[in-house]
Amino acid sequence: MSLLKRVLILCTGNSCRSQMAEGWVRHDLGGRVEVFSAGTHPSTVHPMATRVMAEAGVDISAQTSKSLSRYWGEPFDLVVTVCDAASEACPAFAGAARQIHESIPDPAVPSLDDEEQMESFRRVRDRIRRRIVRLVRRELIDPGDGAVTRSSGRDR
Repeated sequence: MSLLKRVLILCTGNSCRSQMAEGWVRHDLGGRVEVFSAGTHPSTVHPMATRVMAEAGVDISAQTSKSLSRYWGEPFDLVVTVCDAASEACPAFAGAARQIHESIPDPAVPSLDDEEQMESFRRVRDRIRRRIVRLVRRELIDPGDGAVTRSSGRDR
């Protein structure tokens, strides 16, 4: 059994935001935390999420979209919801020592052309690294640096 702190990142489809967050946390904090992601209505990992993470040197190509039910009741030190719909669908995750909502915009905007869509994914990728990795570090690795409870959705 691992002695590492466990974090679960939730979104609706487990296709974009939670996948990128799982990749960043594993990349930046791997060895210090175990990270998982899931969705309330899982689909498939969005190819643009995989592509923009690869641009940043993080390979998420082996990650798959998973259902929240797969982890229901498992112990987690931290559960982070990254989309408003998942926060509303899962206001209290059984097994979570602490649950925090950090609103991240959906990068998959159907009305955008391919290049605009890629820019949207890049902006969200970078925002996730700034906000979610910092949140996990503060909550699980360096507690005492100030409590985080709920985000307004603005970058800090």
